[in-house]
Amino acid sequence: MGQGLLRLIEGVVPLTYLVLDGHFGTNMAVQMTRPCDLPLMSKLRADAALSLRYDGPYAGRGPQRKYGDKLDYAALPQRYLQQTTEEEGIATRLYHVEVLHKEFAQALNVVIMVKTNVKTKAAAHVVLFSSDLTLPWQQVLEYYCLRFQLEFNFRDAKQFWGLEDFMNIRPTAVTHAAHLALFMVNLSYRCLQDLRQIHPASSVLDLKAHCRGMKYVEETLKMLPAKPEPIVLAQIFARIVSLGRIHPAPPASIAS
Repeated sequence: MGQGLLRLIEGVVPLTYLVLDGHFGTNMAVQMTRPCDLPLMSKLRADAALSLRYDGPYAGRGPQRKYGDKLDYAALPQRYLQQTTEEEGIATRLYHVEVLHKEFAQALNVVIMVKTNVKTKAAAHVVLFSSDLTLPWQQVLEYYCLRFQLEFNFRDAKQFWGLEDFMNIRPTAVTHAAHLALFMVNLSYRCLQDLRQIHPASSVLDLKAHCRGMKYVEETLKMLPAKPEPIVLAQIFARIVSLGRIHPAPPASIAS
């Protein structure tokens, strides 16, 4: 699938990394992405057994030792700490380290995010990784966070634009329905940028109500023998497009 996508967008959209969710945080996924020349970025299990590289002396017999000390998530070495922040009583510490995992055929570029409740001392951590060992920790974190935008896109396509409601079964019709739903996600985001300049709290449902109201007013005006005065027309538009909104339009904008 990755190779097919790369052929489809070749010369149009350059891709550098492949970001997948924690289900693909495995050696098999890393090896499958290598033919695409796309380093994998994903998430490991919270209890993943990670080890540092062994840098001690040679024992004098047998192969060179490969695995060093195991990482203890409850007591990570301070030399790997990159950033510490605190917000609303939650302290966040970010660690960056190159590690080995016995189930992976290569070293991993790992970023560990540890969140601690300052009052209760309860802690939790997330282990992100990239197969690109040269990638800075800031980009590992930033790129993986972008994955959630994909989740939001599919959520909106299902909730607002019919991605899970269409009844087509033929490949071409299914492709068109899916493309239309995802296209409407992008189009609605662009339209919201304009609408939020007037009504900052507007949501997708507000946008749909706004567009529906505009269409109702336009069709109603076609039935009138004469158009109302511009001031009256503006008031009609403002009131009708406010019907069905989740976030009511400010009174000032309706009156104007």
